[in-house]
Amino acid sequence: MRLNKYIAHAGITSRRKADELIAAGKVRVSGRVVTELGFDVDEGGGVAVEVDGQPILPAAKLSYIALNKPKGYITTTSDERGRATVMELVSGAGGRLFPVGRLDGPTTGLLLLTNDGDFAYRLTHPKHELVKTYLARVTGAMTEAKLRRLRNGVDIGGYVTKPAVIEIVKAGEHSLLVEVRIHEGKNRQVRKMFAAVGCRVTELERTAIGDVRLGNLLPGHWRKLTSREVASL
Repeated sequence: MRLNKYIAHAGITSRRKADELIAAGKVRVSGRVVTELGFDVDEGGGVAVEVDGQPILPAAKLSYIALNKPKGYITTTSDERGRATVMELVSGAGGRLFPVGRLDGPTTGLLLLTNDGDFAYRLTHPKHELVKTYLARVTGAMTEAKLRRLRNGVDIGGYVTKPAVIEIVKAGEHSLLVEVRIHEGKNRQVRKMFAAVGCRVTELERTAIGDVRLGNLLPGHWRKLTSREVASL
């Protein structure tokens, strides 16, 4: 197996980033620094691979998990402040998983986890423009002019969002339920978009990533992605 693929399958990073680490002399194989990008690793030969001085093991099997993240969980593998992380919810899934992208603490819904660095890289790279779908509970006066601004792109603080699909699902007496489809992943983007037009998001749930839908998966529960879902992503 190529060394960059070995590193990616260990869940360290993507193959492209692994090549950068190799070229920078940060990878050792059996104690020797390897800078050759096409270097092959003998998986059955008891080889020892280190990245930045840390030994790694290849993933025995690639895993792809869909989690319904509840409120209050941090999307990270560990937290120095001792807060609950999404990893606690997938402890029984096996393998060295890590989240693909992020959902902030108050946001619920679909979160993907994997041990495939290449898969994570493809899903989070802006050039692939993967559509993410959200349901937002919004307060504040909403007008057609504000909807047009949201659909065309708004400044969320030094960045103008790309065109989005914004549809009102249900209008209540004091709030709106709005479906939002974007293909960007800026920090707290949906909340900032509505704040830019004078509205506030009180609840936010991600319901789909590409063709993978949250469906009836209960909060705090997870399932494995089907091979068709993985291929679609």
